[in-house]
Amino acid sequence: QVQLVESGGGLAQAGESLRLSCAASGSFFGFNDMGWYRQPPGKQRELVAGITRGGSTNYADSVKGRFTISRDNAKNTVYLQMNSLKPEDTAVYYCNAQGRSAFGLNIGDYWGQGTQVTVSS
Repeated sequence: QVQLVESGGGLAQAGESLRLSCAASGSFFGFNDMGWYRQPPGKQRELVAGITRGGSTNYADSVKGRFTISRDNAKNTVYLQMNSLKPEDTAVYYCNAQGRSAFGLNIGDYWGQGTQVTVSS
């Protein structure tokens, strides 16, 4: 059974930093693409940043230059370093991971339970 457990959310003031972690387990051959999404109050869930198994990254325009995504394949863990936080970064942040088969194919799309990030001005 695949599980994604997020940690590191909380309250920050504008300009401060937070680091999110997501530990994934239950996929014998690890995970392919991993990423972070967020859902601001009253809005739809959106991609924040993604990272391939090989380390290629992509970011939403709104976080480029401020957020950095990274991963440790040995630990099946993905991180999101969030710097220069803004009130508009306030949202529930969700970890996402694609399970990996023995042949490197995607086998399933998994989500964490979400962690709240609140940025005050």
